[in-house]
Amino acid sequence: MVPFSFRNEEMVLLDAGANTAAGTGASTGARASALYWPRERALLVADLHLEKASFFARTGQMLPPYDSRETLERLALAVRRTGARRVFALGDNFHDSAGPDRLEPHAAGMLAALTRALDWVWITGNHDPHLGAEAGGTRMEELVTGGIALRHQALPGTAEGEVSGHFHPRLVVQARGRRIARPCAVNSGNRLILPAFGALTGGMDAADPAILSALQPADAIEALVPAQGRLVRFPLWRKAA
Repeated sequence: MVPFSFRNEEMVLLDAGANTAAGTGASTGARASALYWPRERALLVADLHLEKASFFARTGQMLPPYDSRETLERLALAVRRTGARRVFALGDNFHDSAGPDRLEPHAAGMLAALTRALDWVWITGNHDPHLGAEAGGTRMEELVTGGIALRHQALPGTAEGEVSGHFHPRLVVQARGRRIARPCAVNSGNRLILPAFGALTGGMDAADPAILSALQPADAIEALVPAQGRLVRFPLWRKAA
């Protein structure tokens, strides 16, 4: 867990470990990150995309149906590691609003236990705008807590403190002739975009114009990657002098 300062608050960027290919135990090399807010005792995660595999299975694209189980197991581990008492899930929690009805019994039981044990808030996203009560917890379009707005998609032009998801940012670098991609948070100083936490999610280059534009106005934008107990910062954009 790697602490840093955001809006005069201590935050911790949590490396939640390597994803595995759903149902196989084989590492895909990708890693997921969550944000822990100690003062609020809150764990923030974005873009779980639960039941993505079952969504695609309905169209004939057969994927192992264990992505939700893996995502929830990793989320439960993050809760245990941090001692979080609250969870804020920042939208696209399910791959579609009917996702809760497709949860297999084991994953459904895990989710029910988590939402009963914790103060759980679902921020709705573009994939699950009509998420129903069957998911447990509380549903909101956005909320403000501790002076920071929590929403699914960054609001361009705002100067308020904000944490969001939606873009699945991923830092892409070339090292020794290899292309390395790691999920990352993107920080503009007062606004933060979290990476996707789900086991079956892709990513967008953190330096993509869509991400940089969403965080304007800003003086500088950087990628944050937790690695081996350190927080590695990669500059992505800086305002011309």
